[in-house]
Amino acid sequence: MRDQPGPVQRVLQAMLSTFAHPIQRRFDFARRTSAAPAAAPGWVLREEVVMGTAIRVELWADDRRAGEGAAAAVMDEMHRIDRLYSPWKPASELSRINREAARRAVPLSDETFRLLQRALQFSQLTGGAFDITTAAVGNLHDYRQGLCPTPEALAAAQACVGWRGLELDSSARMLRFARPGMAIDLGGFAKGYAVDNAAALLRRRGVRHAWVSAGGDSRVIGDRFDGRTHRPWSVAVRDPRRAGEAVAVLPLVDTSVSTSGDYERGFDTPEGRVHHLIDPATGHSPRAVRAVTVLADASEDSGLVCEALGKALFVLGAARGLALIEGMAGVDALVVDAEGQLHTSTGLAQPPRAA
Repeated sequence: MRDQPGPVQRVLQAMLSTFAHPIQRRFDFARRTSAAPAAAPGWVLREEVVMGTAIRVELWADDRRAGEGAAAAVMDEMHRIDRLYSPWKPASELSRINREAARRAVPLSDETFRLLQRALQFSQLTGGAFDITTAAVGNLHDYRQGLCPTPEALAAAQACVGWRGLELDSSARMLRFARPGMAIDLGGFAKGYAVDNAAALLRRRGVRHAWVSAGGDSRVIGDRFDGRTHRPWSVAVRDPRRAGEAVAVLPLVDTSVSTSGDYERGFDTPEGRVHHLIDPATGHSPRAVRAVTVLADASEDSGLVCEALGKALFVLGAARGLALIEGMAGVDALVVDAEGQLHTSTGLAQPPRAA
């Protein structure tokens, strides 16, 4: 059990224009025409579609030109991650790994080596509930057309799933697949990783108040300061069955958030919902959970942590998943089960303490 309240709990505990003289205006105009001062402060918003998802950055800039440059740099970083880890780009490092690693050991970039190390750590931590080798099964589904693989094809692909089949050579920084047919997909935490990188980039540029999101993965930096007032960011947790409604609205400051839902990419069958999240043990979509949201105090890799844990909790279910969360400091979670019941970690369930 943690001995400190979670990120939302701490925020909840903490919550309990003049006009210049005309002569001055003329002076300011003359000064602006002779030198280029900083642009006016304000909010900067930029949105694009990258990695097959909506990317959004909203930040407060004391100088709008500098803020626009920072937002552009975030998008550049998102595109860089996409070029590295898109399974649909033949030139990506991920595609090269999947083409070659069953035949020979593939050299890895330092960045990819570190990410694969983290993936194996999460597989160990979650008892295999998080497993990047489920790509072998996920690749057989056509979510747009609503098509499932045949039982024979699914069985053959499921035989290629298993994180212990990833032979990662730490000294040579190389990866080999233990058997043909294996494939990996970093979609289980690549967006969270990209959001972490974007947050670090904004911090280096002096941005103190921002929201960066990549699909269901977000980081709030500081609070929602608008040049006059300070207040927390409000993050709504979507109801997985009622569009436009929320199961919770969370006031957050300096927090990473990741939400996974069976509504994101999938289709309904007579047997139940088929979606993009795969149980590594069965090759099928977990159906005991509809949505998971994980929150963590902002840190260097908190976005990656939240996304990976969110995927694992979907497989583990509410009871086992929240038991895992309870043993982690600074992390909280909400789970909506198959009956629509909301379950939360104790950091979110407890009333705020007196200040």
